Amino acid sequence: MVYETGNETVDDALEQVMAGQQLDRTDGLALMAQPVEALAEAGATVRDHFGDGTVDACSIVNAKAGNCAEDCGFCAQSVHFDTGIDTYGFLGPEKILEAAKRAEADGAQRFGIVVAEKGVSKEHRPEEWAEVLESIRLVRDECELEVDASLGILTEEEAAILAEEGINHYNHNIETSPNYFPEIVDSHSFEDRVETLEVAKEAGMDLCAGVILGMGETPTDRVEAAIALQDIGISSLPVNVLNPVAGTPLAEQGVDISTEEIVKTVAVYKLLHPESRVRLTGGREVNLEPDEQHLPLEAGADGLLTGDYLTTEGQSPGDDIEIIERAGLEPNRETNDFDPEEVKARHSGAAESSTETASTGAEPSDD
Repeated sequence: MVYETGNETVDDALEQVMAGQQLDRTDGLALMAQPVEALAEAGATVRDHFGDGTVDACSIVNAKAGNCAEDCGFCAQSVHFDTGIDTYGFLGPEKILEAAKRAEADGAQRFGIVVAEKGVSKEHRPEEWAEVLESIRLVRDECELEVDASLGILTEEEAAILAEEGINHYNHNIETSPNYFPEIVDSHSFEDRVETLEVAKEAGMDLCAGVILGMGETPTDRVEAAIALQDIGISSLPVNVLNPVAGTPLAEQGVDISTEEIVKTVAVYKLLHPESRVRLTGGREVNLEPDEQHLPLEAGADGLLTGDYLTTEGQSPGDDIEIIERAGLEPNRETNDFDPEEVKARHSGAAESSTETASTGAEPSDD
């Protein structure tokens, strides 16, 4: 079968992907130079061929806020920056279960327990580690959700325990390309992040690892990041767009990416990762107009992070379902067989201002 967008470079790449071949760095760079219309058509074709026609929704809870010793230039939770966020210790299993139940009611298929620090340590903070495990068990046993985690750097022992407890995806974003990473983070290396992903994968967990766009990186950096993720082997690729938080170094710089570039990058990522969920996550609401948010989905994205983020608010899960439907897709209901119309009705009108989403009650990041 011949797949035609009318653009020779895009069509050649599309033929390779549909034949089961993996595109490389040269292909990615060539695609980034092509018109967004042809790329969006190709991304959607790949999504429709390798996917199931649904958009998978995940939700997160900020289980422990602030006071992180790392110096990631985008992060409101770093102790190095005066961002004015509320800080608190580990929420505890019952509060995390409450957040998971809200996520379940809002149509999430998976729920991520997130702790923003270098690593939750079994050796150095055994009481906190025990609470993390109890939280995982509660959510696993009482909700129809896949349980994910983002707990920073892991030892092999910790990774094995998390896998045994049923963690589905381990999230540890690479943020950007290996070359640009030192411009964003000084306190640890790109290789440190890759090592943790490899440890988690070896333990048997699937990997969720992605990027933040708009931090001053070049299109080449965006491709280099996607190629690095090919080497790692991921099943979920979250695409954040910088939502600058006052007090962080990147807030002074501002966002450096257009709607066209966001859509183009999503499409290229789908071509480079045809069998992974390319997931729209933090910052999409502030960098895309309401009538633009469906465009990345039409270009191949097939996942969303719904509800609030770590330190910034998201939008209504009902609005997210409407965006999915506007793109001609359906919410995934394989794990949590919810009623999309009920979610939309519950979050519409006056109810929207009073209904909590998953991260409410914890400070809801771009990462």
